[in-house]
This record gives sequence, structure tokens and C-alpha cells, in this order.
Amino acid sequence: MVNTRHNKPRGQKTESETDLKFEIKFFRGLVRRDPTCIEALQILGDAYTKTGQYRRGLQIDRKLARLCPTNPLVFYNLACSLSLLKEIDEAFGALNKAIELGYTDLPWLQKDTDLDNLREDARFEQVRKKLQAKRRRRKS
Repeated sequence: MVNTRHNKPRGQKTESETDLKFEIKFFRGLVRRDPTCIEALQILGDAYTKTGQYRRGLQIDRKLARLCPTNPLVFYNLACSLSLLKEIDEAFGALNKAIELGYTDLPWLQKDTDLDNLREDARFEQVRKKLQAKRRRRKS
């Protein structure tokens, strides 16, 4: 599964609003027909987030977490959605779960603006150190 949601810094426009509205309409229809279509859910959640519809994006991320309970990128994206909505405690829970499941992209975690609401909390440094230690162990 590819991390489609948080692979570009926010603010960089890569798609027009018209394209995103089309994506939302199209993939919402696909999800209505097949509510377990992972790829359609990922794209729909991404489009919701890009258009500032964070609550809808969070609903999709929660559904993906139920459908893909062992996928670290799903939980990373869930943490991002929760952070955007200032659900700080729950965001840290999802972020820790992402790391436990194998999330290892420390450089992205450190610069991902979706996590800005977590950075001033002491737990963010703990998460960063935990991920750094995990990466070191993998290299050994």
C-alpha cells in the first residue's frame, strides 16, 4: 500500500480544485458500491484532506484502520488526520501504533506539517526518539 496522503508538503498545489472535486465524486461513488475498496478509500481520504475536509478524511482513516489493522501507513495517516483536528491524545496513540507496526520514515515525520499540532507536546520528542532507536536497531 502506498502512502498517498502525506507525501507532499501542504501548500504545494498539485491538482486543481476541479480535479479534486471530480475525484471526490468519483471515488465516493466507488466506495458506495464497494465500502471495502482500500485504494478508493485511500484516494478519497487524500482528496478530502487536500480540500480541507478533515472530518471526512478522519472518517475514512478510521475506516481504513479497521480494514487494515496491521498497516503502518494507515495509522500514520490516521495520526495526521487526528493532529489536523487537534485530537492530540488520540493522534499520539495512532502515531505510536504506526511505529509499532513498522513505520520508519523519520525524515518525513520530522517535516510533515500535518503533525505540527503535536510538535510542542513533549510526547512528540519521545515518539521521534523511539523511531530513531528503531531505525538504528534495523541497521544493526
